[in-house]
Amino acid sequence: MDQPTAESALEELEVLVGEWTEQATPPGGDPWPGEARATFEWLEGSENRLLVERSTVEMPEAPDGFCVYGCDAAKGTYYQLYADERNVCRVYEMTIGNGEWTLHREGQPFNQRFTATISEDGNTIDGRWEIDEGDGWRTDFDLVYTRVG
Repeated sequence: MDQPTAESALEELEVLVGEWTEQATPPGGDPWPGEARATFEWLEGSENRLLVERSTVEMPEAPDGFCVYGCDAAKGTYYQLYADERNVCRVYEMTIGNGEWTLHREGQPFNQRFTATISEDGNTIDGRWEIDEGDGWRTDFDLVYTRVG
């Protein structure tokens, strides 16, 4: 039996590969202090099938994190597996393509979603994290990625 492959789907993740600075801003507030960076790279030995993100933040309230991105080729669905230094682990469904990137999860202690626009040159990702604690969606913070390498 032939198995569906994910080659074209995984190519969509290539836009994320590289080093980025991150700037988070809460609603109506000033950008969070300190430097934040993210690096996206293909997992060694995965033949560009799994993408790894490592993020660091110089702010005690915001954890450093680690994510693995991949897809279910048969369904054409992307997933992000998220973990951070607080021992928080989550799974997000994801879409990426045509200049848009989204993440979404439903579950305790709250629902979350991220929607972003990827610039035409691929050097800026302008996004927003939203949260729903049972009383409707509200902005948690805006997040801008700027490519540095």
